[in-house]
Amino acid sequence: MTSTVSFSVDSPRGSRTVSVAYERTGSGESLLLLHGIGRHHQAWDPVLPALAPERDVIAVDLPGFGVSPGLPDGVPYDLGSVVPVLGAFCEALGVERPHVAGNSLGGLLALELGREKLVRSVTALSPAGFWTQSERHYAFATLRAMRQGALAMPMPLIEGLSRSAAGRAALTSTIYARPGRRSPEAVVSETVALREAAGFHETLAVGRSVAFTDDVPGLPVTVAWGSRDRLLLRRQGIRAKHTIPGARLVRLPGCGHVPMNDDPALVARVILDTSR
Repeated sequence: MTSTVSFSVDSPRGSRTVSVAYERTGSGESLLLLHGIGRHHQAWDPVLPALAPERDVIAVDLPGFGVSPGLPDGVPYDLGSVVPVLGAFCEALGVERPHVAGNSLGGLLALELGREKLVRSVTALSPAGFWTQSERHYAFATLRAMRQGALAMPMPLIEGLSRSAAGRAALTSTIYARPGRRSPEAVVSETVALREAAGFHETLAVGRSVAFTDDVPGLPVTVAWGSRDRLLLRRQGIRAKHTIPGARLVRLPGCGHVPMNDDPALVARVILDTSR
């Protein structure tokens, strides 16, 4: 069941209230899960059955995505604001230095949380921030096209496409290597999440100048990349390894950009291995 917590954060215009939706399940050491741009916390549903027996899992709708409201006026969507928001979110839940796993935008945020020593371990699945300019242009153009497509399609068409494997591939093959495995209900839900994401454009706008260039010393870090990632190409994982020499670089065979659905058992094992 999705819950919501509200808390105050500082901004250049004074204190502002932020609300974040999340789902919490399982027991053990806390594990924060962060999705990518235009997604929602349900992106992690395929791996929850394997994670929950060993971890207190907190899957977040990032501000402006899923059912979390957008950030208030005066709080931008840049890393300098969103990372403290996530730190304040954990404090509001009474969680101190959780493990964290993130995908795409969530992977970049996970690494930033690690760099700030706000977490105990980091698993970054195809994290943003290790691109060249041309690779970033390609990724952003693809994301904009996905968003425009989701906005242009009437709901009856989205629902109709989701009922067949070919239709689900048409809707989601950019991010999944095995789109036919996603349920019709999940495909409809995530397409709606993409079209309704209040933070989409502002997040892309601040992402134009984003690059992750710092090491993350002093805690376990795993960077994992799908061998069939069509959005952030897998050679970016090599750059991540050069930037974070102590990180474990893992290949996810047969997985696309959002690997949790393509191979949930493998992804869960990588996350648990990093957080042990």
